[in-house]
Amino acid sequence: MTSVSLPARGASRSLQVATLLYHEVTDEPASSGFQRPGAAPYRHSTRAFAEHLEAIAGAPATPERVVDVDYRQPGRHLLLTFDDGGRSALYVADALSERGWRGHFFIVTSLIGTAGFLSADDIRYLHSCGHLIGSHSHTHPDIFRDQPLARMIEEWTTSCGVLAGLLGDACIMASIPGGDGSARAVRSAAMAGMTYLFTSVPRLSPGHHGSCRVLGRFCAKATTSPTYVRTLARFNGWHQALAVRRAKDAVRLSCPPLYRWYVWQRTSRRTSAN
Repeated sequence: MTSVSLPARGASRSLQVATLLYHEVTDEPASSGFQRPGAAPYRHSTRAFAEHLEAIAGAPATPERVVDVDYRQPGRHLLLTFDDGGRSALYVADALSERGWRGHFFIVTSLIGTAGFLSADDIRYLHSCGHLIGSHSHTHPDIFRDQPLARMIEEWTTSCGVLAGLLGDACIMASIPGGDGSARAVRSAAMAGMTYLFTSVPRLSPGHHGSCRVLGRFCAKATTSPTYVRTLARFNGWHQALAVRRAKDAVRLSCPPLYRWYVWQRTSRRTSAN
């Protein structure tokens, strides 16, 4: 899958990077992000998200940016990431900024300016606040690991080209859409020039593929409690989370046709922007 067993080059063996993944944060679900059954479990109300932030605030590490981590030194680092580029990212960015925190926002670039998604000016605003902007692919293929290598590379390069044009900065980071990764997906990001790639595999130890650092994440759902987020933000519970993820991946890989049908069921009702 997306995990890479080798430690990142030059990284301290006692380095740990805990990364939490979120999607939409809104009290009006129809106003932001993908409008399909599969998106519902990943939406948080503003109250629930505020409770998560309070839980994170008590952690031993303050949320920071992936580019500010010193990978050569031992230590513990906490990162917050947000996928898809729905309009609720504006609320999220301001909530983080109020605490002096910075986040990582990954954009599906073909959806920029469409209903429920960030506009070009919105993305520039996030960037101006000090948050990092990265690629979540150009078109968000529903099962990314099924794509040919050339298609994966095209998704990254097209998306990064759009973002570089908007921001005037090179796009150096990405997250795998849908969480469906593979060794080929990791290789594609490295070949596309990514410096950082975020997966949906809950690991604390960064890996690498060539010069691309590969970082795991825990995906917080609407059912994820603040207590559990507090545990993860204290660098506990990650082995158990990884075991659960591996079990789910084993089921997904055991019958690819059934999994494709499941994904189709969860993604068939899209926004009009799609």
